[in-house]
Amino acid sequence: MQTRLALAASLGCLLWWPSGPGLAQPVAQNGGSTSPAKVWVGRYAEYEEFLKTASIVRTERIPIGITEPTRAYFEPGGLAESAVVKALRPSRDSGYFESYQSEVAAYELDKLLGLDMVPVTVERTYTGQKASAQLWVEDAVQLSDLQKDGERSPDRAGWNRQVRRWRVFVNLIANVDPNEGNNLVVRDPDWRLVLVDHSRAFTNRTRMIMDMTLIDRPFFERLKALDKDMLDEKVSPLILDGSRSLLRRRDAIVEFFEKLAKEKGDAAVFSP
Repeated sequence: MQTRLALAASLGCLLWWPSGPGLAQPVAQNGGSTSPAKVWVGRYAEYEEFLKTASIVRTERIPIGITEPTRAYFEPGGLAESAVVKALRPSRDSGYFESYQSEVAAYELDKLLGLDMVPVTVERTYTGQKASAQLWVEDAVQLSDLQKDGERSPDRAGWNRQVRRWRVFVNLIANVDPNEGNNLVVRDPDWRLVLVDHSRAFTNRTRMIMDMTLIDRPFFERLKALDKDMLDEKVSPLILDGSRSLLRRRDAIVEFFEKLAKEKGDAAVFSP
């Protein structure tokens, strides 16, 4: 409960500036995520193959998070230094539905939507078990730490745009346990949002978790374009009920924004 209260308090600070249409400036289609620190952007297959096959030479426990993730280090000189590994078999043993497959599904859906916020995540074998392996993002810091220090993104409109997309993504994947440590930031110098830890996502829940007020038109159109055929190849096999609940949530989100636009006008709801 304390974690949820802390997260609720921090969420109120995510949009530090007015986020109306007047501030919405065009940024890169993927949310401004073509930063050098997001090294996987445009090289997805390369990083996916590396994470699936690279030899792990040592590991260490990550002291953050309740799912006890492991940081796995690869041979020096490879494409990446390390990855976060979770060998969570699909179950409700913790009281939540948890699965390493949800981590992979979040990445695959992120790719379909052109967000580039979830680092490359693949399925691989770890200590004889099926697990997710997610690229460790170098130079990323927790958003909550930046907030404590009073730091602000120099690109106000771009940051607000990313946060709004994140809120919609949380609702779309039904991430029932968003943790304040799961929002990372890469500063280069503009802030790029990085989303991690989705092992408790993709339940059959349909009630919205995050408040939504605005959405950029390019992201909204990609959201609307999702269909069963698109999801069945990479995402549906990783989810409990395939694409059924996911598409129900998508429909609810689209309906919400279209209804809001009828009430307030397109310009008050859809940014460029």
